Parts: sequence; C-alpha cells; structure tokens
Amino acid sequence: MKKFALLTALAVAPSVAFAQNLGNLETLLRSIGRLVGIALPIVVAVALLVFFWGLVRFIFSASGEDAHKEGQRLMIWGLVALFVMVAVWGLVRFIGNAIGVNPEGTPQAVPTVPGL
Repeated sequence: MKKFALLTALAVAPSVAFAQNLGNLETLLRSIGRLVGIALPIVVAVALLVFFWGLVRFIFSASGEDAHKEGQRLMIWGLVALFVMVAVWGLVRFIGNAIGVNPEGTPQAVPTVPGL
C-alpha cells in the first residue's frame, strides 16, 4: 500500500508543480476519463461472462453437487457485480444531474454578472 501511495504521489507531482497551467491537469483528467470509458464496458462484459459461465456450470452439473454449488456461487457474484456497477453508474448520473454537471461532457453556459 505504501508503494502504491508513493507511485501515485510521484505520478501527480508534475501536475502539482505546474498548477498554474490547468491545461495539463485537464488533459490528465480527460485521459483518465477516456480510460474509464474504455475499461467500463470491458468490466461489464467480464461480469456478464462470469454470470453466464456460472449458469452453464449450474445447468450441466446435474451429477456433481460441488459443481452445482460453484455454478450457483458464480452466478450470484456475477449478478452482484452487475448490480453494483449499474447502481453506482445510476447514482453518479443522478447526482451529476442534480448538481448541474452535464454527463455528456459538453460545457454548460457560465453564468455572468450583468455590468461586469
């Protein structure tokens, strides 16, 4: 854990040193957002595969009680993973809409003070 914290601090240090230039930090955040956007469908697909693999093991394990239990366990964990991912996604979207953050990434109109 200490190594992870050290590596994270070292990775973020340049953005702290160049804090006056938000372009680099914005680029970093956009890159992280793109990475999450790519990884999320992959993780959902893996959860679906785990569920269906558990379903196959559950159906075709009529003779073995251990394989039957293993298939049931895989199906439950696959469903739990899918539920958690969809619930977190919905919660983030709901909170974002509630506070006025546009989830599509297009900028909102900046309010101005008349006369300034």
